[in-house]
Amino acid sequence: MSTSSVTPSMQLPHGALNPESMISRPARPDSRLSASAGPAKIVKAAKDFEAMAIGQLLQPMFDTVQTTQGTFGGGSGEEAWKPLLVQEFAKQIVAHGGLGLAKPVYDAMQRMQEAKPK
Repeated sequence: MSTSSVTPSMQLPHGALNPESMISRPARPDSRLSASAGPAKIVKAAKDFEAMAIGQLLQPMFDTVQTTQGTFGGGSGEEAWKPLLVQEFAKQIVAHGGLGLAKPVYDAMQRMQEAKPK
């Protein structure tokens, strides 16, 4: 079984870092992490959490950028799409190693899975 690496110290099952897993999908009530989630689902949840946290860190930086003098001139369209751009930047940061938040979140989720009675 081959493995993929999220960070230099974290080995994950092959296919766990599939590019399709980085695509945002609308949340559904039944899409919560189940009690018997596999490692790939836990990895995705940990990476999604890290992307959300990085997005929250990046947002204030983008809020201070003056766009009215730029090529596209700002406007309501730019304001509407800016949060999506910030989240995509965050996802790309995570896809290229991130800040190291996914590993401890993954470990904590894995411990919680093992502690639950089956």
